[in-house]
Amino acid sequence: MAKFGLALVMILVIQGFVTFSKAQLKMGFYDQTCPYAEKIVQDVVNQHIHNAPSLAAGLIRMHFHDCFVRGCDGSILINATSSNQQVEKLAPPNLTVRGFDFIDKVKSALESKCPGIVSCADIITLATRDSIVAIGGPTWNVPTGRRDGRISNFAEARNNIPPPFGNFTTLITLFGNQGLDVKDLVLLSGAHTIGVSHCSSFSNRLFNFTGVGDQDPSMDSEYVDNLKSRRCLSLADNTTKVEMDPGSRNTFDLSYYKLVLKRRGLFESDAALTMNPAALAQVKRFAGGSEQEFFTEFSKSMEKMGRIGVKTGSDGEIRRTCAFVN
Repeated sequence: MAKFGLALVMILVIQGFVTFSKAQLKMGFYDQTCPYAEKIVQDVVNQHIHNAPSLAAGLIRMHFHDCFVRGCDGSILINATSSNQQVEKLAPPNLTVRGFDFIDKVKSALESKCPGIVSCADIITLATRDSIVAIGGPTWNVPTGRRDGRISNFAEARNNIPPPFGNFTTLITLFGNQGLDVKDLVLLSGAHTIGVSHCSSFSNRLFNFTGVGDQDPSMDSEYVDNLKSRRCLSLADNTTKVEMDPGSRNTFDLSYYKLVLKRRGLFESDAALTMNPAALAQVKRFAGGSEQEFFTEFSKSMEKMGRIGVKTGSDGEIRRTCAFVN
């Protein structure tokens, strides 16, 4: 009886291990079911990125916001199907996220070759990597096999996505909730080397930082004056866009970190990186280091982020249309 019990335990352990293994992300997940899946994604990216290099910034932001809410499951793509449905896409952090139409283009290309096989979550992850590479940025491994979530929640997006006005405590708490650390925070913030921001995301630093018509003392005063006189002319401006890394918004480089040290990051969250000794040490390291070192470390953090809370195996679904649950 004891031998039988031991054998049964061993069988269950082996079965559990097999189930666990099958449920993991892996490189080349679609090699048998859709052999050209990754090439199709890359081709669509390359067809569009040179005419619209800003797409890279839009996609990496979408990927980041998706992974911080219910994991990297494509839930940011889901549209509301009724007037009272509150989905992630409608939450304040996501109102200026771009790239939804592009993800639909990629999905259509894949569905025409391999219907019902490639998840929207994997499309976001692959397209983000390929777009960054296309503008001269780093590459990283993208193991695939993510499945799409069925739930998209407004409140979770509002509460879990790190805000541009977050202080260091807020940022490291939200990153820590996803299994990311100080180094990941500094590295992933480095994505601010590309893209633009609306004035409304930082104008309080220029015009009304503590509610008495003052400016943020942690921001370079000359830079504040320049922004107030040439770009964000009033606190009410919510349409003007400003480069996060002036002069090289489509170039993936180290200049973001140099701007942060000069107190010229646009967001409070940028300035927050200088308020903690460990974070500041990392900022200084990358500002004074080689681009290749930054690329290598950034790639590790991107791959780590891409594994947050993924749904695999029989969890979730493969959406036929990225904007709607099956």
